[in-house]
Amino acid sequence: MNSFDSLPLWAFFLIVFLVSLFWTECGYRSGARRRKSDTREPDAPIGTVVAATLSLLAFILGFTFNVALDRFDDRREAVLSEANAIGTTYLRADFFEGETKEQTRKQLREYVQLRMNGILATPEFRPALTRTEELQNLLWGTAVKFGKEHQSPIAALYINSLNEVIDMHAKRITLELHSRVPISVWLVLFAVSALAMLSVGFYFGLSGNRSWAETMVLILTFALVMLLVADLDRPYEGFINASQQPMIDLQKQIGAP
Repeated sequence: MNSFDSLPLWAFFLIVFLVSLFWTECGYRSGARRRKSDTREPDAPIGTVVAATLSLLAFILGFTFNVALDRFDDRREAVLSEANAIGTTYLRADFFEGETKEQTRKQLREYVQLRMNGILATPEFRPALTRTEELQNLLWGTAVKFGKEHQSPIAALYINSLNEVIDMHAKRITLELHSRVPISVWLVLFAVSALAMLSVGFYFGLSGNRSWAETMVLILTFALVMLLVADLDRPYEGFINASQQPMIDLQKQIGAP
């Protein structure tokens, strides 16, 4: 998690929009005062600096977007990998006999039910996470007992698949709660965006020709792209979330608890 997670996405968008508007207005007023003074600024070098600053902002914004998109793809692939691992473990539970087989499959069905909701950074999710870890311990205890009683490749196959299930659980926790766009990248992005908006406003004020429509389009576009990046970076909020469909399909295949 990072420091911006306490802000809802709508508030994040509104703050980015208003702050960008603020810096543009500050730049415009500064440029207007400069224009009214005796000092004359050459238009060409200033226009070049503004273009270079906007290009740098686009580069950093694109870099941040790629980081967030890569994290999103990793989370989506992790769901599919975990569903496959659980499905394999469920099938290999056929190696057990009698009550142990039915108990193991029941625990795996409950495990899938818990995993269908994904990983959420909320207090309500903590009991589900605790129960998930309890089921892992129960399943592992059964696997250890089975391995001691049947020291064969068959037991090794089941233990390996269960070990992968446990590993994927840890991987998804890391990806969804801790593998995020670094706070330092966000800070640099905000700093460059402030300088870019300030320079755009300064150029408008210096030229004495400002279009509110063009200014609002620029700021709104930037705020929307920032909202998209923030949405991709938050696995538990917003409109873009890693699909849990592989888990849903697995539950349909093996049945509900």
